[in-house]
Formats: sequence, structure tokens, C-alpha cells
Amino acid sequence: MNVTDPIADMLTRIRNASLARHRELTLPSSRIKRDIARILVEEGFIESYATSQDGVQELLTIQLKYVEGKTPVVSGLKRISKPGLRVYARKTEIPRVLGGLGTAILSTSHGIMTGQSARKLNLGGEVLCYVW
Repeated sequence: MNVTDPIADMLTRIRNASLARHRELTLPSSRIKRDIARILVEEGFIESYATSQDGVQELLTIQLKYVEGKTPVVSGLKRISKPGLRVYARKTEIPRVLGGLGTAILSTSHGIMTGQSARKLNLGGEVLCYVW
């Protein structure tokens, strides 16, 4: 299946799986998706992630996280920069999500990182998504 925006597809799969109370989900893997999953683990939004090989295709398996086994930790995901409209932020314009309760994920010249890390390193970049 041809997907024009793989990051939006990943975020939608995570959103749908968490609302359906699934424990894990599997999706096609890429370097950007692995970096986003790494950030989600570091920020405590998902339990873990792993990659596996299925023939030619590499797969990314994400273990979702729930509060007391019921409520999803991820209450919202929003794609900001899209293929049709890219959104960039200077180092002084990096957005805060829900007053600091959420996380902005940016693609910078030093790789994919959170908005907080980019602020500390004085880096700007493309605002990929918000997670809260």
C-alpha cells in the first residue's frame, strides 16, 4: 500500500490502537518512525518498541502503555508539518504543548528530538507532531 505521509499514518495507527485498547501494534518501519518511537519511549508515552524482519519488509512493533490498565497514556497525537504544508520553527519559536504537559517532536539538523531538547541546544527545525 502506498502511503503519502508515513508519519501521519504511524500517529493514526497509534491513536486507533490506543482507543481500541490494543496492547501492541505493528507497522512498516523506517528510520524516522524508529526515532519517533524512541522519543515516545523516553517521554513515557509508550512502553517499548522493537524492529523485526518479515521477508523484505522491516516491521516496527510498538507496545502501548495504559494507566491502571484502562486509560491510554497517549491522549492525543497531532501531525503539524504535512507534505503539502511544511511547518518550521526557529530556536526562539519552538512551541510548548499544553503548557509543557505535552511534547513537540522536531526534525533538526542534529536529528529528531523533542522541543525541550532543541531549546537546550539552541536548534530550530521542522515541527513534526505534538503528543500529549
